[in-house]
Amino acid sequence: MSPRGTASPRRRGRAIALQALYEADTAHHSPEKTVERASQQGRLPSSAVSFGQELVEGVRKHREEIDALIRRHAPAWPVEQLPAIDRNILRIALLEMLFSEKMPRKVAINEAIELAKTFGGETSSKFVNGVLGSVAAEEDQKKPQV
Repeated sequence: MSPRGTASPRRRGRAIALQALYEADTAHHSPEKTVERASQQGRLPSSAVSFGQELVEGVRKHREEIDALIRRHAPAWPVEQLPAIDRNILRIALLEMLFSEKMPRKVAINEAIELAKTFGGETSSKFVNGVLGSVAAEEDQKKPQV
């Protein structure tokens, strides 16, 4: 995975975080070392690298809560059996949707769909959209009606 091109620093940071989390899941590499390696290889802006690091740290901190949400909203797919790319795209998006006050929910969903289209399989973007849409609907029901 290479977050090159004209993508924004935040989109590139998400791609770095995805790469780091993917490598941690599949090859048991340290996500921090993966982010560091990506920053040295890719001539990335420091803002992309720091955002990627922030996402990795957030996913690691909230992983149990995030995985519980994935289990609840994708019950036919045990989290451990999801493709590693899809699983980690969902983790990043759910972190941004639920634990970041700066990120509008729709933006987090759209960014996750773009990651899924770029790095996932043929049906990844639909799967990611479905799970995130279900979580968003549940969050909307929790809000008090005005």
